[in-house]
Amino acid sequence: MTDHASATADAALHEHVVIIGAGAAGLTAGIYTARANLSPVILAGLQPGGQMTITTDVENYPGFAEVIQGPWLMTEMQSQAENVGARVIYDLVTDLDTSARPFRMKLDSGKVMTADVVILATGAQARWLGLESESAFNGRGVSACATCDGFFYKDRDVAVIGGGNTAVEEALYLANICRSVTLVHRRDSLRAEQIMQDRLLKKDNITVEWNRAVAEVLGDETGVTGLRLSSTGNDDDKVISVHGMFVAIGHDPATKAFADAVALDDEGYIIAEAGGTRTSVDGVFAAGDCVDKIYRQAVTAAGMGCMAALDAERWLGEQE
Repeated sequence: MTDHASATADAALHEHVVIIGAGAAGLTAGIYTARANLSPVILAGLQPGGQMTITTDVENYPGFAEVIQGPWLMTEMQSQAENVGARVIYDLVTDLDTSARPFRMKLDSGKVMTADVVILATGAQARWLGLESESAFNGRGVSACATCDGFFYKDRDVAVIGGGNTAVEEALYLANICRSVTLVHRRDSLRAEQIMQDRLLKKDNITVEWNRAVAEVLGDETGVTGLRLSSTGNDDDKVISVHGMFVAIGHDPATKAFADAVALDDEGYIIAEAGGTRTSVDGVFAAGDCVDKIYRQAVTAAGMGCMAALDAERWLGEQE
């Protein structure tokens, strides 16, 4: 240990394992590290529970025959983590120094914490259009995840907003469930890979609204009933009837505080070893949507949280 690290450890609160993030990945990592007698601390940040706290009906998390609520599931997961020995602290990491061990974290409260092992599980946030009407119908017809919520619109009409790979993938997925899918794109050509565009344009129940943007989400007490589309050219506004709107304009991983701590890709996602959770720094692991830009499901995040905990336990054993 360097003199700098020794001095820091003396001045800071030291923990064996610190998990940053309290979504499905972080809480699962907490459950597994606690049961391994590693006394983990979970730093819950600004949104304990992650994206699931803004998800209402959850029908695809294994183990529940009936539809459950996202916030309830995360509350139960946190209680489980605490019951087996994890400690949850409601604070935010503003800086992570991985240049020496133990790793050093500055917290939003002004405190400093050090750790032998750090698990990064800060997740990602979907990008939204920023409309007031969009927020008003979030969870009542507005979603950012077709895999999560598409089944609720079986044999109904929906719209997907975007023009990249994610938007086309969402539209193709929904086309197998919904009666019709309208892809709304603000330009006259898609950014998605050509092979995906070809698949999209061959689907009989997918139409594309070119050079259009969502100006307003329309609805009533039952939820979304339609969209008012503005023109990016000189055409008049247009109203389309849909029961759901899926925003697919990308995600932002919550990794800004780690930019100088671990290797990130060009989109800001943490780079982890293939098939594992080890990052570019020995003793730092990553799990969930801050790593995974493909699946982005609560169950896959939980699985990665388990993997990170097991990887961390093995790594600590190797050090001893």
